[in-house]
Amino acid sequence: MDQMNPKYQALFSPWKVGNVEIKNRIVMCPMGGTSLFGWFELTGCGFDEEAAKLFLERAKNNVGLIIPGIAPLRDTFWGKWLWQNPKMFKELKVFMDEIHKTGAKLFIQLTAGMGRSWAITELVGPLHKKKFTRAIIKPIIDTSHELASPSPQPARWAPDIECPEITKEQIHEIIEAFAKTAKLCMDAGVDGVEVHAVHEGYLLDQFAIEFYNKRTDEYGGSFENRYRFAAEVVQAIKKECGADFPVSLRYSVESKLKGFAEGIVPGDDAPELGRNMEESERAAKYLQDAGYDMLNADNGTYDSWYWAHPPMYMPQNCNLEDVAHIKQFVDIPVVCAGRMEPDVGAEAIAAGKIDAMGVARQFLVDPEWITKLIENRLEDIKPCICCHSGCFNFSSSKGHYNTQDLSDTMGLARCALNAETMQSKKHYVEPAKKQKKVAVIGGGIGGMESAIVLAKRGHKVTLYEKSGELGGVFIAAAAPSFKEKDRALIAWYRRELTKYPAIEVKLNTEVTDVKSLDADEVIVATGSVAKRIPIPGADRAVQAVDFLLGKAPVGDNVVIIGGGLTGCEIAYELYLQGKKPAIVEMQDDLITTPGICLANTSFLRDFFKANEVPVHLETGVKEIKEGSVTIAAKDGTATDIPADSVILSVGYNPAPVAKKSGKIHIVGDAAKVGNLRTVIWGAWDVCMKI
Repeated sequence: MDQMNPKYQALFSPWKVGNVEIKNRIVMCPMGGTSLFGWFELTGCGFDEEAAKLFLERAKNNVGLIIPGIAPLRDTFWGKWLWQNPKMFKELKVFMDEIHKTGAKLFIQLTAGMGRSWAITELVGPLHKKKFTRAIIKPIIDTSHELASPSPQPARWAPDIECPEITKEQIHEIIEAFAKTAKLCMDAGVDGVEVHAVHEGYLLDQFAIEFYNKRTDEYGGSFENRYRFAAEVVQAIKKECGADFPVSLRYSVESKLKGFAEGIVPGDDAPELGRNMEESERAAKYLQDAGYDMLNADNGTYDSWYWAHPPMYMPQNCNLEDVAHIKQFVDIPVVCAGRMEPDVGAEAIAAGKIDAMGVARQFLVDPEWITKLIENRLEDIKPCICCHSGCFNFSSSKGHYNTQDLSDTMGLARCALNAETMQSKKHYVEPAKKQKKVAVIGGGIGGMESAIVLAKRGHKVTLYEKSGELGGVFIAAAAPSFKEKDRALIAWYRRELTKYPAIEVKLNTEVTDVKSLDADEVIVATGSVAKRIPIPGADRAVQAVDFLLGKAPVGDNVVIIGGGLTGCEIAYELYLQGKKPAIVEMQDDLITTPGICLANTSFLRDFFKANEVPVHLETGVKEIKEGSVTIAAKDGTATDIPADSVILSVGYNPAPVAKKSGKIHIVGDAAKVGNLRTVIWGAWDVCMKI
């Protein structure tokens, strides 16, 4: 602790939630996929070993309070209640003994359900829509129960599906289940429970928000009626567990709701259709008085998901101002989450603006980040880049439900940047049986990750990079002003490579003949090359990479051809620079690629709409002229739009310098164009076998 920078000192003072003392003010916030009772497994299958490993490692690395991801009170599959599984709680008790040896505390988060926010998939949606198939699958998965909402309304992920109205009998069953499950948690040694949630537009929040709740019984209408469900939950828990057992509430200060499936982005002055600050001031006090001992707070709903799951486009510490404001209206501790930075969090705690700092996905990237903070090794902390590619890539675009791959649905809370997180049986470092000389061609992320994994396994590595710096195409990807964490990641890799004597880096060294290398094995990580489009005037356009690297200055009116992720990020950056971007995209929506989180994509879509950035969907480009671009709509209608500059962002093709063979392995975009997750996980898949 002596080495720690004094500006972080406030993070390491003790505090209390009810009568439970917590050693420091860093809270590991809940993340989908980290439930100790399993995420996609049946609760009858037993304790989740991967989640247990995750939390125990973080507990040993100085986290104060751990809150695992949501534990459904009722199984998604087969419909069994969690409190009916005593075996699970016996295993939980053993685990809690291990957690307490570290000095950490742990609350279990219990969920009432998702209602209209249930991420209905392309697989399940069609089965639910037909009464016959819905009845057939009901014993296995009761989709009507999962989607049950305060009032009939469109599902967030499937607007053509109407959610049924939850009955009072179901409400009372849920309240009873909260109480029974909380008691089992308490008896297992858990330090408290967290109620999920008057937060993020989940079921209890849908009851609280008038926009979603059109009921006319005692659970709808007036303020007291709309918050009744949440109040009765904590009262039932306290009755069962006693007044001293801590109950936290996951809480959204403001909904940031502009309309159905549309949020209020920062800077947009649209009226709040959900919980506004005036109501929140009253609600926070009301919920405290009902019995809640802590507010674990941020902002947003699934319609404005980027507030609760901030991508890199959102400001750092984006919820702090609102959460600090609401603290003035309660006497219980208030935690703030949402891209929180330790220096800002410490300053806010020292000033009494909040009581603790909530952090989530940084724990997935680097389990030791708090220890490194204490030891003043900030440059050794591997940064989270807010991509959501591994941890929560629920994705959706026009005409599609949640398009997340089934394997991803089964394995949330993995990490694009840390292949070992929640995958300890798949990705792990095992000493090589025989030390080999391995050549790695290409110093991008794939090449650097490969070199590190190989060195950890005991191999000798020579890394060849044809340019004068490491980073590859990710240098361009990290160039926009809002990509400060991407730039920090490149710096982390460059520094990390220097820690391994077995790695030799050769810059300004292009390899054209793989066979000439003195190596037992070769990894090709030479990335990809940009695609071009065969239209008149194409030579007038600049490639996205050249623009991002500053090699191609642009004018005020800029047309971006391609509305994928890179094209949209370029348009966003240009808007921030005060220019006038316009996007031309042949698909019927922006960013239609599966696997890109809706929190990220919906921000960009909402931002362009709120700021009137022209977006031409289902539109092709016929010609690039001097000062304009001719575009053609789906019906063939041609239009000229002004363009001082044109940027091409139409994708990439793999560019390996050699073909895969016995001792030649290809990783990253050189094998198949993807993202950092495919690059890093693919590098592990190859390097573990050498």
